[in-house]
Amino acid sequence: MKRLTIRARLTLIYGGLFLLAGVVLLAVTYVLVDQRMPQPFGVSLRDLPRTTPTTPSGQNLDNLRALVQEVQDEAKRNALESLLTQGGIALIVVSTVAIAFGWLLAGRALQPLHQITGTARRIAGADTAGRGLHERIALTGPPDEVRELADTFDEMLERLDRSFDGQRRFVANASHELRTPLALNRALVELAVTRPDASAETRRLGESLLAVNERHERLIDGLLTLADSENELTERAPVNLAEVCAHTTDQAGGQAPGVRVRRVLAPAPTSGDPVLLERLTFNLVENALRHNLPADGWVEVRTGLVGGRPTLTVTNTGPVVPGYDVETMFQPFRRLSRERVVGARGFGLGLSIVRAVARAHGGIAEAQPRPGGGLVVTVTLPPA
Repeated sequence: MKRLTIRARLTLIYGGLFLLAGVVLLAVTYVLVDQRMPQPFGVSLRDLPRTTPTTPSGQNLDNLRALVQEVQDEAKRNALESLLTQGGIALIVVSTVAIAFGWLLAGRALQPLHQITGTARRIAGADTAGRGLHERIALTGPPDEVRELADTFDEMLERLDRSFDGQRRFVANASHELRTPLALNRALVELAVTRPDASAETRRLGESLLAVNERHERLIDGLLTLADSENELTERAPVNLAEVCAHTTDQAGGQAPGVRVRRVLAPAPTSGDPVLLERLTFNLVENALRHNLPADGWVEVRTGLVGGRPTLTVTNTGPVVPGYDVETMFQPFRRLSRERVVGARGFGLGLSIVRAVARAHGGIAEAQPRPGGGLVVTVTLPPA
């Protein structure tokens, strides 16, 4: 019973109650007919004259009395059996029709719940957290309990949508506002360093400040990219992942001269934002080069179609990564072992941006530890 759907359970309840009521009604009718049924021939045995059974005429009368009694009992029994048979058949037919109507009525009564479930499932299956919250149930009908549930759900979605939009706007606005003072600081430091009378100590200090400033600019660029990739794409253009990877590996290859980069680039056409897809590829290659073993390390970049879907796979050598720590690396500002990012190796936004961009394009980004150390990161996007 627990494995049945609510619709099936309601149908069984409706049909069971109707069948029970029919059985009770048939039983009451049987008892009443049995008690109130008149003599089939309109003759009561009491109406027959009573004589002495020793005379011949008395014996004939007793035989007639017994024959009439037998015929009356047979007629009554046939009538009651006919009542049970025909009534049972009618009850079965009507119960079947009642169960069918119960199934239809239960489905119609549960239709608003299916609408609520469908909306919740679409929102839960959205590619990115916060996307899809603009949907509303907008249930119509009488103001009953189901309507109240749908309206409450819509109100909750409205508040969540405003909250996520406010969060994204705050990140984007804060990042834009921080760009101006950083650009001004960079200009002032460069001006001070390039002055003819600048001392060697001033130049060294200026170079350090420029490095810190550049690091902050990269952080802001990463936050802006993460905020942009959380939004739904409004425009798409044809993009070949093989071409993007060829360009980005040439750019990022100089960051780790001691690491060999292998490219297996087969055509992988898709559609989306070229800038975001280039950033996705660059982050993957940059992370693979940065978190590597310079002595005998290597990075492999592979593109192609897997199951008809364009796929990008980046594999590298590096430290051993526990399987339970892989998902943590996709969280913003976190790296291996669930620790906050500290130091010059990065901000922990690389894989977060990769997953956000992939989801914005309707794809997925997954990673798994490579035997012997390193990671295998796979990005699968929809076909063009």
